[in-house]
Amino acid sequence: MIEDTETIEEFLADHSADVEEAIRKAAATEILPRFRRLAEHEVDQKSGPHDLVTDADRLAERRLTEELSRLLPGSVVVGEEAVHANPATYDAIRGDAPVWIIDPVDGTRQFVHGNDGFCTLVALAHRGTVLASWTYAPVRDQFATAVRGQGAFLDGERLFAGPPTPGRDLAVAVSHPDYTTEEQKRALRALWTDGVAPRSCGSAGLEYLAIARGETDAVAFSWEAAWDHAAGLLLVEEAGGAHLTLTGEPFRITGGNALPFTAARDATTARQVGELLRTG
Repeated sequence: MIEDTETIEEFLADHSADVEEAIRKAAATEILPRFRRLAEHEVDQKSGPHDLVTDADRLAERRLTEELSRLLPGSVVVGEEAVHANPATYDAIRGDAPVWIIDPVDGTRQFVHGNDGFCTLVALAHRGTVLASWTYAPVRDQFATAVRGQGAFLDGERLFAGPPTPGRDLAVAVSHPDYTTEEQKRALRALWTDGVAPRSCGSAGLEYLAIARGETDAVAFSWEAAWDHAAGLLLVEEAGGAHLTLTGEPFRITGGNALPFTAARDATTARQVGELLRTG
């Protein structure tokens, strides 16, 4: 088992490319062959009609679980589909072992409808801290990576989010109403105001990538599932961005966050969006 952060850093120095290769192979083998070719029996509902799972999700997660566990002996995996089958699996995020956090198809609804706005998300965390992340949009052939303290990159090019353009409405991606409580809806409605241009979010992972690229100014999300946020939040941080919950603290992948929370291109924008959410 990995015993200290230094050892994990050495692993990342030696094997980040192997992780990327494992993700590319899982997408090539299990996801892309099913894109726009899903049969009816390959799609199921989980909690409702907006919460879908496909054979691509299940099989890609299984493949990644096997490969990533092999690459880093002693590590554990928290995958979206495994947690759906056994919610107790999620507790590993709070444990002492290095944990791979996997969303095999982030944006399953888009995937099912033949839209290319989906991605595979993988993060490596230890004792509640995300140390590295990989975001792969296979149809768009975009691969973003981040290692804590070493920057964020898209296809090998360094990402700098930078501040929003002065005088322009803030472009903010917002949780879909189906995934919010009444209290959260009130908080999010505060974003419908002068100086803000809110819209419904798509794939969380791609929204975070858009922030890191300086294409979207912020997000305001109402749910905590680590597989949706861990990879993207590190990407945003390493591109110079920031994230805050309703209490003004950074989002914790271990849970217990005051929601909704925001992630933004810079700390000033994060505070601005956070203040609006608190007035809701």
